[in-house]
Amino acid sequence: MSKKLGVIGGMGPLATALFMELVTEMTEASRDDEHIVMDIVSVPNIPDRTDYILGKSSGSPVDTIRGIKKELEDRGAEVLAMPCNTAFYFYDEIVKDGLPMIHAIEETASCLQEAGIERVGILATDGTVQTKLFQNVLEERGIKTFIPDETHQKLVMSMIYDDVKAGGSIDAHKLSEVEKHLKEQGAQVLVLGCTELSVAKRSGQVKEGYLDTLEVMARKAVLECATLKEKYLKLI
Repeated sequence: MSKKLGVIGGMGPLATALFMELVTEMTEASRDDEHIVMDIVSVPNIPDRTDYILGKSSGSPVDTIRGIKKELEDRGAEVLAMPCNTAFYFYDEIVKDGLPMIHAIEETASCLQEAGIERVGILATDGTVQTKLFQNVLEERGIKTFIPDETHQKLVMSMIYDDVKAGGSIDAHKLSEVEKHLKEQGAQVLVLGCTELSVAKRSGQVKEGYLDTLEVMARKAVLECATLKEKYLKLI
């Protein structure tokens, strides 16, 4: 029998919906009752993580996230996932008691190591980039990281906030410009380090040469809770 998966959602809502879709797709199941039981609490009004990290807001998201986490634990969750990479800045505060969570950044590093990748470009929010969430973990594993310059980071933030969070689709021109910029620096693979950017992977805008952290989280959730389809053992 599979373990119950609790999902701390709403950051943002579309990323949460895509995460559920990915978990369902990746699970080896031939009928409904072989799929993972998911308890999803989606709270879109959790204070913005990037604004708080950069000092643009005094509203910390930690208490709200911890409240959702406890609610899921009280309802029987055995494995926890949080489809928002920027929120992992607060990981230690969130998990100081109760269950740990699938750690998106560490799992991403493991996937890259498994694939023998040595140089990666990071597409993520200002908060994630400036706090070096990915850079620190990846470089500890011997993986060199590249981040966009100021001009291209503005394009990344525009894709996240002006395109996806505003309810639209990612501007292909912006994505192409950022991809070219990072690959010219030497990146072998580009990490979609914000779960909102997973929209580009799901819509077919990107294929080869990208690692989607939402897929990384979903793969780990299935491995923890049920049986993973063989074709998802490798993501890059």
